[in-house]
Amino acid sequence: MILLGIDVGSSSVKLSLLDAGSGKNIASAQYPKQEMKIISHQAGWAEQNPEDWWHNIRYGLQELKQNKDVDLSQVSAIGITYQMHGLVCIDKDKNLIRPSIIWCDSRAVEIGNQAFRDLGDKKCLSALLNSPGNFTASKLKWVKENEPGLYAKIYKIMLPGDYIAMRLTGEINTTVTGLSEGIFWDFPNHDLAGFLLDYYGISPEFIPEIVPAFGDQGSLLPEIASEIGLKAGIPITYRAGDQPNNAFSLNVLNPGEIAATAGTSGVVYGVTDQYSYDPKSRVNIFAHVNHQKDNARLGVLLCVNGTGILNSWVQKNAGTSKLSYAEMNEEASQIPIGSDGLVVIPFGNGAERVIENRNTGCQISNLSFNLHNSSHLIRAAQEGIAFSFKYGIDIMSDNTGLPVNLIRAGHANMFLSPVFRETLATISNVPIDLYDTDGSEGAARGAGVGSGIYNSFGEAFSNLKKLSTVEPAASRSDEYKNAYRNWYETLTKMLN
Repeated sequence: MILLGIDVGSSSVKLSLLDAGSGKNIASAQYPKQEMKIISHQAGWAEQNPEDWWHNIRYGLQELKQNKDVDLSQVSAIGITYQMHGLVCIDKDKNLIRPSIIWCDSRAVEIGNQAFRDLGDKKCLSALLNSPGNFTASKLKWVKENEPGLYAKIYKIMLPGDYIAMRLTGEINTTVTGLSEGIFWDFPNHDLAGFLLDYYGISPEFIPEIVPAFGDQGSLLPEIASEIGLKAGIPITYRAGDQPNNAFSLNVLNPGEIAATAGTSGVVYGVTDQYSYDPKSRVNIFAHVNHQKDNARLGVLLCVNGTGILNSWVQKNAGTSKLSYAEMNEEASQIPIGSDGLVVIPFGNGAERVIENRNTGCQISNLSFNLHNSSHLIRAAQEGIAFSFKYGIDIMSDNTGLPVNLIRAGHANMFLSPVFRETLATISNVPIDLYDTDGSEGAARGAGVGSGIYNSFGEAFSNLKKLSTVEPAASRSDEYKNAYRNWYETLTKMLN
């Protein structure tokens, strides 16, 4: 049996086919080959057309069909993972009303901040485990205030993965995990956050039917199956936002386990069974994929928006466009720890929750025309990303009590860089285990659990392969500490 995982990112869509028995990746496809366009009509705005996600899935499946080793007729279940916090609005005919306001859009920051002030931090944090912030509920309130004609047409709102599931099955539904990431979920009452919906004047009728994260979420429509080359009736049996899913793909399911990713955005994600929270909501708590009312599994999420997107910006715009990412990593390794004083604060991709939803922009400091070159900028950018992780990890540990003793990560994106890996491991004094997996493979394993092909999480991950462990560089610890101190002082000045 074959399991199909679909990962709907903001940069691209990736699909993976997993052999259920061996756990091996049979084939993968990614589309588009370059980063997907993000529409930004104003500074701090970020939108994408959900139809582009759908078309890219179709193109990816066409690519898989052309692989002589692939037989799509053997696909038995489908899992979906997707970029979190996006808002998709449809009318009664299931047509899109407007482009999706995606995760890195900052337009609703003040709406969420005002809700936090008016409703009170005690009420919001005890019920939502977060400030309403710049999340999906606040984005919907922005549409209500600024686009009343469009708002009046709304039948249902969805997260990005819900929309893709609807296109595949015709069913309109969502999950508790998805509702919690949109800040629609009241944890103590295990129900919709009616008090926030009332405050925003949003009808609970907008919220789709709730289905389990693992289990039957609808079956592939015959007309869609013939169009995309799959069998009609294949069930969708798993759905989760990208960060809970990335943790799941690394078998991070139990309290104290930690996962990290560093794609367009960067995340450290730990699991706890405690209903704790950061009083300033700089790190956020959502329902993990295996969360149950009577068996809490909560994901503590530290997000840094400006991660891989910063590395990509440097590659495109800093005179390094002729270099591959591997060559950039080599260039960075030739520069001393601390980049000879050059500092990059990577907060240039919208409002950053870790600095209390401020949209400060990226800052490059201490640049010397006589000392620094493009290689210094590459290293300073990668160090700046790792230092921002360290900054957030300290907030996470200090405010939620979550211990960070080991990090698991996929061997991909920024974790392909030896400089980034060593900087993060050393400045955090935490080893990093690297695995041969990614989000689309995690979604495929999730489909196997949800369909009953796997009888347990243990069976689903029995073949997960660890590639290596990055240990902290103890002999260079003082150099990294000095570099971090310089970075931290620059950040403090910027925030003050």
